[in-house]
Amino acid sequence: MGEDEGPGGGTTPPAFRTAVEALRTARLRPRIEMEPTRAPQRLAPYAYALEATVVDGDQDLADGRLVLLHDPAGHDAWQGSFRLVTLVRAELEAEMAADPLLPEVCWSWLTGALSGRGLSYGEPSGTVTRASSHYFGGLSERPAASQIEIRASWTPREGRDGVPDTAGHLASWCDLLAQVGGVPPVGPGDASVVSLPQRRGPQSR
Repeated sequence: MGEDEGPGGGTTPPAFRTAVEALRTARLRPRIEMEPTRAPQRLAPYAYALEATVVDGDQDLADGRLVLLHDPAGHDAWQGSFRLVTLVRAELEAEMAADPLLPEVCWSWLTGALSGRGLSYGEPSGTVTRASSHYFGGLSERPAASQIEIRASWTPREGRDGVPDTAGHLASWCDLLAQVGGVPPVGPGDASVVSLPQRRGPQSR
């Protein structure tokens, strides 16, 4: 589907085009690399997706995907016409993975990232999953590995023009991604924010 075409070849709503343009032109924080990716086709009439990686030299510390959905007719479950959907994941140190409060802490990072930038949103939902991998046989030389995964969605509040502050929500998502990746806060006002200890990520670059 082209950027100016909707279902059946119709014209893309101006509100969605404006929201997408704000995502494309947003200024990113350091150490985050981002690019557009294929958006899901069946979740909403209009969708736009980005994928990002937190980098440290030649190592990836965390990665994720952010999808903007739009249904001009509105969606009862969303309580709005826009919805943001995300996946964030990173490798964990074994000590951190064993913390029983880790899921609650990671979810609070998401809500804290949004409120920290003064963003209005509603209907948040999601899951926090931690998984461990242990290797046997021909793979037994590999050390055990643990991973955290955050899947979430929320409804960004729309402005008077019917367009949400997608650039602001992208910035908050990047804050979450960096925090999960163990990257220190970028601003002096963020000194109280606690991140996961920086680690070697899921893969080498």
